[in-house]
Amino acid sequence: MYLLRLALASLANRRFTAFLTAFAIALSVCLLLAVERVRTEARASFASTISGTDLIVGARSGSVNLLLYSVFRIGNATNNIHWDSYQHYAGDPRVKWAIPISLGDSHRGYRVMGTSTDYFSHYQYGRRQHLELSQGRPFADNPFDVVLGAEVAEALHYKLGDKLVLAHGVAAISLVKHDDKPFTVVGVLKRTGTPVDRTLHISLAGMEAIHVDWHNGVPARGAGRISAEQARGMDLQPTAITAFMLGLNNKIATFSVQREINQYVNEPLLAILPGVALQELWSLMGTAEQALFVVSLFVVLTGLIGMLTAILTSLNERRREMAILRSVGARPWHIAGLLVLEALALAVAGIVAGLGLLYAGIALAQGYVQANYGLYLPLAWPSSHEWTLLAIILGAALLMGSVPAWRAYRQSLADGLSIHL
Repeated sequence: MYLLRLALASLANRRFTAFLTAFAIALSVCLLLAVERVRTEARASFASTISGTDLIVGARSGSVNLLLYSVFRIGNATNNIHWDSYQHYAGDPRVKWAIPISLGDSHRGYRVMGTSTDYFSHYQYGRRQHLELSQGRPFADNPFDVVLGAEVAEALHYKLGDKLVLAHGVAAISLVKHDDKPFTVVGVLKRTGTPVDRTLHISLAGMEAIHVDWHNGVPARGAGRISAEQARGMDLQPTAITAFMLGLNNKIATFSVQREINQYVNEPLLAILPGVALQELWSLMGTAEQALFVVSLFVVLTGLIGMLTAILTSLNERRREMAILRSVGARPWHIAGLLVLEALALAVAGIVAGLGLLYAGIALAQGYVQANYGLYLPLAWPSSHEWTLLAIILGAALLMGSVPAWRAYRQSLADGLSIHL
């Protein structure tokens, strides 16, 4: 105990250097734990982008590609699927609900999705959370109603009643716009932290209406054009959609329905389990995730090396101090133990300060991060994995502290200051 008091007194005597060393360790510990928590929550958030959906069905391609364009609005489908195929499975007695998805248009860089009102009733994210409107209502009988995701409304400063024009294709800048058929904002969804926030939602009838006078991917000209009022009175049932989601009455039937869809004879379809596809996609991103973790470990190592450097640099300056200690009866192993305890005290101080910085940062940024990135960072005690990382940091500090301790031990012997009785 007296060695610990002596170590603390020695650090107090060099308080400025000790403070900077402990602060460097604190920053590195804070970064490591912050990265670890963000990794953990990002994985959980990624896995909960869609929940409660048993199967996603689209044209036969790859499972990751189907997941990307149907859920994350990234990329494009290899082909559309027939409306009859959707109706066939939507009416299956094993199916509880079905959500059609039609993609292909955009607005100022944000994707447009055509769907049905079942989307607002049955689509779930997170921990079985349903979509909610922050203002307005879902689209109704008017095919030119649009419901905005929270990010779209905020970034483009739209409010209820505003008019907007959709563009053909998914480029940020499109030369072909559906400016003869503007849409009216009737609702804005609450923020979810998922791709829903970056999507404009219209009805399938609206998607058909803006393309009703298009032929072979080209809009009609002159007398062949159909106005918005004329389109309202037409049969706007789609002939094809991009994909659809299914919720089943019985989860046990999931694999049998999936196998049946994959063997559908009328057209090549692919049915995927969202959870399995999400894990497959996350595994592709695992390299970047691990790289971020390794970088944070190196930052911690840098902090510990800074501590080692500070202690080693002070050794020659402290030889007088050690000589005095030896003269009053301290053994060489006492000197070595003193330096080890100093390293341990600096590491403990750095870890405690790092935890304080972490929780202060979470408390300040928790609401902002959740609102803008969908990541909930809890103010919770460190997990078992985090305790393990902290224990490793302490062990590394002790190991590094043993280097100057060994040098001080050898110097004490070399200086010939052993006491003769």
